[in-house]
Amino acid sequence: MTLIEQTPDIIRVLQDHKVIAVVGFHRDTMKPAHYVPEYMYRQGYTVIPVNPALAARGESFFGVRAVASLAEITTPVDVVEIFRRSDRVHEHLPDILSMAPLPKVVWLQLGIRDDATAQALMQRGISVVQDRCMLADHRALL
Repeated sequence: MTLIEQTPDIIRVLQDHKVIAVVGFHRDTMKPAHYVPEYMYRQGYTVIPVNPALAARGESFFGVRAVASLAEITTPVDVVEIFRRSDRVHEHLPDILSMAPLPKVVWLQLGIRDDATAQALMQRGISVVQDRCMLADHRALL
């Protein structure tokens, strides 16, 4: 697929893709890895928290139980949003590629970029957004 950078393409992702799995979801409401997904949930998106520690404790957020890995998700996911340091993104590639069906988009949150992983995802037909804030884009564009 493609590297999504243009405003019309970002708008299309935000309008057409309503199920988001959030890798690196955080329980602290002051952290972007919590308040960005919470904002998206409040806008009508389904948010699936992905965090092994939260899953081990059986915690739920936004009416959805946290999962330890993407492979545990049994419903189709439109977007995998990643809140991990850039140098850790590649660790999630096998998990993303094991999803069935594959997500349509992988979104690396603001400040996160991994060109090699993005290329590998695009070669498998997954579009990629890098170094953008989903909350800020949603507020500004929709």
